[in-house]
Amino acid sequence: MPVVGVGLAKSVFVHKPSSNYDDVPEERYHFPNRAYLKQVQQTLGDWIVYYEPKGSGRNRQGRQAYFAMARVVGIEVDPGSEAKSYARIEDYVDFDPLVPLIGENGHLETELAQPDGSTNAGLRQRAVRSISDADFFTICRMGLSRSIQELSELASSGTARSLDDGAVEFERPIVEQVVRRPLRDAAFRRKVLNSYDHTCAFTGLRIVNGAGRAEVDAAHIRPVGDNHRGADSIRNGVALSKTIHWMFDRGIVSVSDNYEILQSPGRLPERLKSLFNENGRIRVPDRRADCPSSQNMSYHRRMFEEEYGRFELL
Repeated sequence: MPVVGVGLAKSVFVHKPSSNYDDVPEERYHFPNRAYLKQVQQTLGDWIVYYEPKGSGRNRQGRQAYFAMARVVGIEVDPGSEAKSYARIEDYVDFDPLVPLIGENGHLETELAQPDGSTNAGLRQRAVRSISDADFFTICRMGLSRSIQELSELASSGTARSLDDGAVEFERPIVEQVVRRPLRDAAFRRKVLNSYDHTCAFTGLRIVNGAGRAEVDAAHIRPVGDNHRGADSIRNGVALSKTIHWMFDRGIVSVSDNYEILQSPGRLPERLKSLFNENGRIRVPDRRADCPSSQNMSYHRRMFEEEYGRFELL
């Protein structure tokens, strides 16, 4: 059931990978109505940044950093509990680098700063909290700075289009940039290739060209276009050599929920099977929260199984 309300006020959404809430950051954010519904309603239609805390108890492995930006496009009551709701998320983009809670000049969320420079612990513990436009733009510029710089350098060298076929304007409002495909592609590529150490997940090959750039692609598992609604999230990405990328996009190979390499029956030439990892599994990022999601891998398999039959182990 949709929840009515439009606020256009930016917020910080706190996400813990170990949370008991049903969060999928690139798709939905789960929250209790009594504590946060009003705040989320005020954010409906506007942008957020995600923050991952350090955690507590034995789960103190959090990164203490802002890790992504996204837009809230809807609110729906949790069908399993009227006391909770989901914020529906679109336009998700991972940050690279991560942005720390406290920068060189103090708290990036200025509302968190106490007069003595310490952190307002009560406000920091709120899972949803308002953020000023100025603080929001500062965090997003820092989180996307490397991608903007890389895109600008490629455009200047003539090897890639910039945001508008001209030089990238770093001071252009970040929201105008992030909704455009070139910057989203650059940010996605950086995050995926860094997480996979610029190495093909299926073959283990790591080839660097003469210019020092890795000859490996950042592939979407669930496509972003043609109504597939895939996200520019590390959990929807995998590093692939160009040959494997071509086969993956055509459903010749895929991945099981346990990261086993799968083949489409009768479509993978026998002579190419020696290219793949000997253990029959793809390489995945060290950080579990960065690994491909089972939902995205299942979606990739379903796209091709109706036409070619069920995938089988390599």
